[in-house]
Amino acid sequence: MADVPGRPDWSALRGMIADLNKATAQLPDIQKRMLAVTGTAWSPDRMIKAVVGPRGHLLELEIDPRVLRQPNSKALSASIVQTVRTAIEDAGRQSTEVMDEALPSDLRALGSSATRDFVGSHDADVRKRLEDDRG
Repeated sequence: MADVPGRPDWSALRGMIADLNKATAQLPDIQKRMLAVTGTAWSPDRMIKAVVGPRGHLLELEIDPRVLRQPNSKALSASIVQTVRTAIEDAGRQSTEVMDEALPSDLRALGSSATRDFVGSHDADVRKRLEDDRG
């Protein structure tokens, strides 16, 4: 049957509703998967390991004792921050994968790139953007 101009495409609407019902039925599983996400990163010299949870909160921080042989607090601090940021990016990538697997493609498009950028970015970057916007 040909589409009549001005009339809704009921089969497409039924398909979207079915996709939405499927996605909402999966919400408890999606939530469990999202809460299980951890991001892990090692510093380039493998002396620091950071593990973050699904919201980017630091869960574990391992520092190899060899770091203390040549103490440099600024370099250590910078390396820790960068390693944690990399772990956060890893957790964000995994969370995005969980959502992309779970949501139908037409619903995935609802999440704007700006929202994804915000969710996947480090708080320091968000703060810098806010400061830049203020002038």
